[in-house]
Amino acid sequence: MALIVQKYGGTSVGDIERIKNVARRCIAAQAAGHDVVVVVSAMSGETNRLLKLVSQITDRPNEREQDVVVATGEQVSIGLVAMAIQAQGGQATSFLGYQVQIVTDNVFSKARIKRIDAEKIVEALKQKHIVVVAGFQGQDEQGNVTTLGRGGSDTTAVALAAALKADACEIYTDVDGVYTTDPNVCPAARKLDRISYEEMLDLASVGAKVLQIRSVEFAMKYKVPLWVKSSFTDDPGTLVCEEDKSMENVVVSGIAYDKNEAKLAISGVPDTPGVAAKIFGALDAQNIVVDLIVQTASKDGRTDLSFTVGKTDLVKAKEIVERVSKEIHAGGLETDGDVAKVSIVGVGMRNHSGVAAKMFQVLASEGINIQLISTSEIKVSCLIQSKYTELAVRALHTAFGLDKAPSAS
Repeated sequence: MALIVQKYGGTSVGDIERIKNVARRCIAAQAAGHDVVVVVSAMSGETNRLLKLVSQITDRPNEREQDVVVATGEQVSIGLVAMAIQAQGGQATSFLGYQVQIVTDNVFSKARIKRIDAEKIVEALKQKHIVVVAGFQGQDEQGNVTTLGRGGSDTTAVALAAALKADACEIYTDVDGVYTTDPNVCPAARKLDRISYEEMLDLASVGAKVLQIRSVEFAMKYKVPLWVKSSFTDDPGTLVCEEDKSMENVVVSGIAYDKNEAKLAISGVPDTPGVAAKIFGALDAQNIVVDLIVQTASKDGRTDLSFTVGKTDLVKAKEIVERVSKEIHAGGLETDGDVAKVSIVGVGMRNHSGVAAKMFQVLASEGINIQLISTSEIKVSCLIQSKYTELAVRALHTAFGLDKAPSAS
């Protein structure tokens, strides 16, 4: 008998019929001899509805109170799923984040899980109940409600799987696995049977929407076998697992894009020790994540500094950078919210040269200008104008041979 953690996203519980379908799947898994823990997101569109209510009150909400509001969506879902299981003859118990002691830090709306007390879950499983847990939420050390950010239910599921030493974690969504790129953008995209933790981590970090990045971090750290499946089919899905030799034969495994990017460019920055630390330290103090960074060569003791942040952080980041720029006597600040990041990812890059050059050539041949570049051992990212995103993805997908399955050799 195995212990399986299943996670169902918003589209999987989008209406009553879909909730009944989730209940059937949970009961079937238990009937196959498994202990089952189910993590559920809010119903499709519910979190956006709640955030819209918040926005009608204020443009700059208190993040603690906003978490109190948006965390309610999952409470509805877990209650409905538990009742649907009971209505179909099963036994189920639902728990909110605080009830199973999912303890987080106090960074509201972007909280990180610190520890989980799984005692109540274990007790319910011993009674042969299917345990239904609210995803996306927890509580800090002071008992405040916290949320884990968009896609946080993935992280809840993998963290629970790690805490419970589960045999597998299955992420059910509206797609049947991990694709070489977004099929909505590139019809030639293919579903992958397997992908390494490291590749999935980089794809998630650069815009792939299949899994939240922190869920992949948890899975990799605790070696949790992670499956991505569709809640609407019986397709086996994609296994996210440890890297093996065969994965290195494929130079590029996937292409991701992210339109949730904004660029800030500071001109005339004094080229002296500690200046960059002052700029980025001020952003970090407000929990603003900086992504791509490029600094030009020094000229007459000054340099230009460009970097990207999430588009939703642009207003706050601009205020901070304007203040710091005055303190360090920098020149002007320009911002651009009409940019996108396109990235290629593959563990095979470690053993193949010229991958970045090929990417640049492909973009150039399509007349796409590159504004910023970032590279790592298995990833190359380029910042481009947002309007060229789909063109770039399709061109790169073809150029790196992802339109067709790799040969068996």
